[in-house]
Amino acid sequence: MKKDEKVRLAAALKYDPQKDEAPVLSAKGRGAIAQKIIAVAKKNGIPIKEDPGLIQILSKLEIDKEIPPVLYRAVAEILAFIYSLNEKRRGEKFAR
Repeated sequence: MKKDEKVRLAAALKYDPQKDEAPVLSAKGRGAIAQKIIAVAKKNGIPIKEDPGLIQILSKLEIDKEIPPVLYRAVAEILAFIYSLNEKRRGEKFAR
């Protein structure tokens, strides 16, 4: 790795409102593991949102645990971003 190259971090969240009170950290990693998380998300059409501050916090949490209330606002913004992407995709699908 080059001296000025940043170590990449990634995390994945899942949320099932019928069984979870809050989003759950389902995966996290750095370097090659982060790249694999991103590759799997892209392969499965899962939206990716870059947020350097949030990933620093998420990388310190335990996998399979709900995010703490202090992160609700930040994660809500990400969920809103994802929902808007999904709505846009649905609109494009029906416009064809």
